[in-house]
Amino acid sequence: MKTYIGVDLGGTNVRVAKISEDGTVLEQLKSPSYAQEGREKVMENLIGLIHQIPDWQSCAGIGVGVPGPCNQETGSMSMSTNLPGFTGFPFVDTLQKEFGIPAFIDNDANVAGLAEALLGAGKGLPVVYYVTLSTGIGGGLVVNGMTVSGKHGYAGEIAGIVVRRESPKYNHLAPGAVENEASGTAVTRKANERIPDMHFEHAGQVFELAEAGNETARQIVAEVVQDLGQLFATLSDVLDPDMFVIGGGMMKSADKFMPQVIEEFNKLVQEPMRDVVFAKAELEEPGIIGAAMLPYSHGC
Repeated sequence: MKTYIGVDLGGTNVRVAKISEDGTVLEQLKSPSYAQEGREKVMENLIGLIHQIPDWQSCAGIGVGVPGPCNQETGSMSMSTNLPGFTGFPFVDTLQKEFGIPAFIDNDANVAGLAEALLGAGKGLPVVYYVTLSTGIGGGLVVNGMTVSGKHGYAGEIAGIVVRRESPKYNHLAPGAVENEASGTAVTRKANERIPDMHFEHAGQVFELAEAGNETARQIVAEVVQDLGQLFATLSDVLDPDMFVIGGGMMKSADKFMPQVIEEFNKLVQEPMRDVVFAKAELEEPGIIGAAMLPYSHGC
């Protein structure tokens, strides 16, 4: 059975693992990523970690998941907000020259989706769309076992899809962008704005309060349901997937909002598309496993 090196590189930590093609994690190392200390420090540390993986030379390839869109033609990040200095850096070429084996890079949501499509909830299905509902909202499209990144690496970057035009502008995204309306951060912000006599740390508290009957919390959840229903309907109109696989911290409260989201979705899409499956993500480590599956998906 072939093995691969998977790298989950973030703005705070980096994990490097040796993983078999069935998704079994054989070895794993973790370290600070040193993102704020510069690109040279990040790469020196990352390369050192890979060299520490026992018998890395036998691995068929290296896959790296990063927090930002990636240009597949150049093997580099198109935008690297959380990894300063990496925009345009020849990531893939650098790793291939160092280790002499094929290397690939992709957005962290894309690789998580790849893991779920190949080994998790979407295994065996031709078109799987992965959505993460967490601090932000991200997505990844997997078609016939390969991620679809687009020309500039922005395919699947769904945070900016507008679902509520009358809303104010909060950041670099357009007013009414779904991430600013229906992410965990948005739910918490709305609750703290509208229920000033309480303090909310996370979206789960808002869902619990709504279930207990608080009218303002119920209205916030109703907005989330409407906005996510619109998001999934929009994605279906463009992609018509076999399955939506949904992960992220908000899914801990899935029973309190996802059935209503699916009802809203069914009101908005054409009838033949109502049979799309909504599934909760299954894998505990989709990021690093999906990174390792990048070379696998390219036939390595």
